[in-house]
Amino acid sequence: MRVGLWTIGDEAAARIRRIGSAAAAVADAAGRVGGTGNALLVWLGIYAIFHIYPSKYFSFCRSRPGKLPRVIADPVHFVRIEVSDATNPMPSALLRPTSAAAALCRLGLRSPPPPGRPILPLSAARLSSYCGGAMDGCGHSTVLVLAGKSPQEDDLARILKSRSDALKLLDEEAGEVRVLLRSEACHPTFDPHLYMGALTASRFGRLLIWSPRLPSTHDLVSKNFGELPVGTVCVTDVQIKGRGRAKNVWESPMGCLLFSFSLQMEDGRKLPLLQYVVSLAVTEAIKELCQANGSPQLDIRIKWPNDLYLNGLKVGGILCTSTYRSKHFDVCAGIGLNLDNEKPTTCLNAALREINSGSLCLRREDILALFFNKFENLFEVFLDQGFQSLEELYYKTWLHSGQKVVIEEKQEGQPEESIIVTVQGLTSSGYLLAVGEEDDKSYELHPDGNSFDFFKGLVRRKLE
Repeated sequence: MRVGLWTIGDEAAARIRRIGSAAAAVADAAGRVGGTGNALLVWLGIYAIFHIYPSKYFSFCRSRPGKLPRVIADPVHFVRIEVSDATNPMPSALLRPTSAAAALCRLGLRSPPPPGRPILPLSAARLSSYCGGAMDGCGHSTVLVLAGKSPQEDDLARILKSRSDALKLLDEEAGEVRVLLRSEACHPTFDPHLYMGALTASRFGRLLIWSPRLPSTHDLVSKNFGELPVGTVCVTDVQIKGRGRAKNVWESPMGCLLFSFSLQMEDGRKLPLLQYVVSLAVTEAIKELCQANGSPQLDIRIKWPNDLYLNGLKVGGILCTSTYRSKHFDVCAGIGLNLDNEKPTTCLNAALREINSGSLCLRREDILALFFNKFENLFEVFLDQGFQSLEELYYKTWLHSGQKVVIEEKQEGQPEESIIVTVQGLTSSGYLLAVGEEDDKSYELHPDGNSFDFFKGLVRRKLE
């Protein structure tokens, strides 16, 4: 079957018929809005990943001209979609139905739009009214692609694939689980070869599990801890039940680096500080990658305890969980980093383009490999010498040195009192160290567990 510029296989052809009427409606609506002289040319093809989201709406994302991939591949059905060269590259867009399939469209105008007329003035809500029902009834499955750094890890990947029950996904939305080796996956959207080529770590990230869509990378790693070697990393393009602190659940669209990995620790006193080591590894990896690319440095900062900020806006977060077993702690560390979703706030690549439009985009594969290269070194220092040896670097990166915090305290029978303290650093247990403005005494600041913002629910404890 041939659709516009794309040639697709029979299995994908069956799926494209499900959204054919919706695509026609979008093209027709866009043509009416823009006028017959400005009718949009829409070439529709099936994108690599099916089952992006279970919900029934479309999201519309603009991409830069000339950035469409030449080959789009579906690792589930082994469909290759060849993209022809355009003589005159036109503005490109990704129309992503967030249901059982995704459609890739190239949009071009027969003539320039009238002044003040947007190219495609269709909101996600209006697209949904045209397309929302067209995606119903498509089943879904979960695909896991395994890749190793060395022949030994590749052998382990083959063993895991041969055991149908080796990897557990205890989530009803996961559907049927299919395990593939990297040689069997047709050009996945996360490139294992690119990632492994940049990875130099000897302990972490050497066995990769990639999936186009998962409920949670954190859950996959933690639920399969005994089946996977320590240091295994799981990466996904889309996450629908991402783990956050206080049992918060996050939906993360395409355009983010979403991963979790496993490690073990014996000293439980160091566990609360591990998230700070992970945060440092992320910021150091981004700095090194910007330098290697000849790009401007991004001022990535750490907001205590586990958020990453850029220009005052959150671009990432970290979660570390642990289980005590056989005299050691099984730890799962999860990281989410926004690379390409500049709405509604900002993202790393948008910030780079604002500084220098010619900057190379940061790629997920490069960031992940550099993260493990950095983390392995920082983790060894942390275990051998404690966090004190990393504090200077950490304090250069976090946001809080000298920050004044107001603590609201109320004693029985007394009116509420506002107490001002100044943040000095971290205590040995990983909480904030602060000094009272009035009494000049040292305090340890704890979150009260009730506030979404840590700094709006702090409780102080006087240090001896």
